[in-house]
Amino acid sequence: MKNLKIIILLLLVVLGGLFFFVTNEAKVSTQKKPIVAVTTYALYDIVHHIAKDSVKIVNILPFGVDPHSFEPTPKLMAALEKSSLVIYSGAGLEPWTKGFVFHSKVIDMSRYVNLRRLKKGDDSMHMHNSVDPHYWLDFGNMQKATKVITKALIELLPQNKKLYEEEESRYIAMLQNLDKLYKEHLSSCRVKSVVVSHNALGYLARDYGFHVESLTGLSPEAEPSAKDVTRIMQDIKKEGVTTIFFEHFVNDSIIKRIAQDAHIKLDVFQPIGNITKDEAEAHLTYEDIMKKNLQKLSKALMCQ
Repeated sequence: MKNLKIIILLLLVVLGGLFFFVTNEAKVSTQKKPIVAVTTYALYDIVHHIAKDSVKIVNILPFGVDPHSFEPTPKLMAALEKSSLVIYSGAGLEPWTKGFVFHSKVIDMSRYVNLRRLKKGDDSMHMHNSVDPHYWLDFGNMQKATKVITKALIELLPQNKKLYEEEESRYIAMLQNLDKLYKEHLSSCRVKSVVVSHNALGYLARDYGFHVESLTGLSPEAEPSAKDVTRIMQDIKKEGVTTIFFEHFVNDSIIKRIAQDAHIKLDVFQPIGNITKDEAEAHLTYEDIMKKNLQKLSKALMCQ
């Protein structure tokens, strides 16, 4: 009996030691995860799908914040200092990056994609920026970004090369399917124009053959003039527009009044510069949002 008690006691000690060792190993493993910092939601979605839980992702731009006017807090700047990899959108979307000294590997994604160059008249309110920064709404650009991010992750954690390449293939296949769906659904439409609060749809319009009329060009913070409102009202009547789109993070009072005066529908279009807190809590992905956007575009353009 005494020997049995000793054996049980020894087993408990051994099990306790194993539990302590495994717990500490898990903590160390978590702590050793490299930090990857990203700005726009599209970049976050790529990293999240390719890396899975092998890295800790830090959103430089918190969910629910307007990307056009965001300035990082000291706390976020400290997170950047600790990051092994920083990926930002570029193309003028994050003016705070100018002059900032990055101490880790940094990727300006705008250097790896095909940017839409603005022509005179494309954006009268925002011509100091010669390119359209919303390139993530082009599925070809998203494929390029996926390849760049996958390569950077493999360099960071080469032991996960097989996993990252497998997830890269899945993600690119998803993007190719989205492109196919957009071509199918927007190939034959009765209406050729959409009206938006600010023009984040330039890439989609170019790729799928519709026209965009915007109240404030590329600048969501610009105050529309009476002339802008008159122009939009004329475009609505001329083009037979049935729906006017606005987006989160933008003052919608004027656009709502235009919809009311023109007797047309009002709907939200999500350009994915960032997502809302509700969308984040619902775990919506880039794919989910772009499919919702397609449904709304197809309906607004009266596509068959």
